[in-house]
Amino acid sequence: MLDLTKYKQNKKTSYLADSFEDLERREQELLSLSTSDPSMKELAEGDLADFVLQKTELLAQMDAILKSDEAEDEFPNEIVMEIRAGAGGEEAALFARKLAEMYQGYAVLQEWGTRILDESKTPLDGYKQVTIEIRGRDVYKKMRYETGVHRIQRVPETEKMGRVHTSTASVAVLPMRKKVKFEINPSDLEIEFSRAGGKGGQNVNKVESAVRIVHIPTGLEVRATSERSQGANKEAAMSLLGAKIQALKEEEEAKKYSKERKDQIGTGDRSEKIRTYNILQDRITDHRLKKSWHNISVIFEGHLEDVIESLASGKRAEGEDLDAE
Repeated sequence: MLDLTKYKQNKKTSYLADSFEDLERREQELLSLSTSDPSMKELAEGDLADFVLQKTELLAQMDAILKSDEAEDEFPNEIVMEIRAGAGGEEAALFARKLAEMYQGYAVLQEWGTRILDESKTPLDGYKQVTIEIRGRDVYKKMRYETGVHRIQRVPETEKMGRVHTSTASVAVLPMRKKVKFEINPSDLEIEFSRAGGKGGQNVNKVESAVRIVHIPTGLEVRATSERSQGANKEAAMSLLGAKIQALKEEEEAKKYSKERKDQIGTGDRSEKIRTYNILQDRITDHRLKKSWHNISVIFEGHLEDVIESLASGKRAEGEDLDAE
């Protein structure tokens, strides 16, 4: 008898596994009948062959579903992107805002859905940090290489001497996987509710709907403010926390094999760069590929196709690994 445990544990294949078991039961009954009554043997052969065919088709269908689930677990169709201002003060915050708008524009072109889970703005409407949820087909497969420190070189509008300023923003892409390989102990959590900030209706000002959760063992902190209820924000925050803990565990595992591996967010220092946006030269350079693109204004509108495709296809320049800093 085939072990159907893995099929029964999956909601998408459990009903097919039940059908498979029913076929096996009927097959065994027919075999027993044909054995006890030789006159039934010839009549049973056709039905038995049909049972074998149906079981083979069911098994192939269940395996295809499990294989699809495994692929989705490796490259889920949902991510959370965290963008933080790095070195450069207000200019870095404005750059972080520009990156957020660029990725949201790209998401629109890809017909992905986005929503801001949490944001912290500066007086000039830049972002100290912003957390964006993005959902859509192949979103993680395409966006995973955006993780790292991005650098911009430009002359700020407030700069009277025309000097070029360099500032940074860091990006982390967290896959939101359906299969969780660990459990979060409620006693390890510090949960705090507060009023959501920013403009909005009465709910924003009067109801403590914003949620902040700290995972005490790791020190990881998440916030969710986009929903109008505590429950919805808590659910979003817990999903984000799970993704962060998973990423941390994978990071620790990777360090066993590579001591040089750095954290996703990094320090925001200018030296930890994966890409430079040079406004004066109208050029974007990805330092892992050692490849450049022009028309920065168009790319900032979300037209990242060429950049993303080059990275997602796994192209190498001079044999350099894409994950190298």
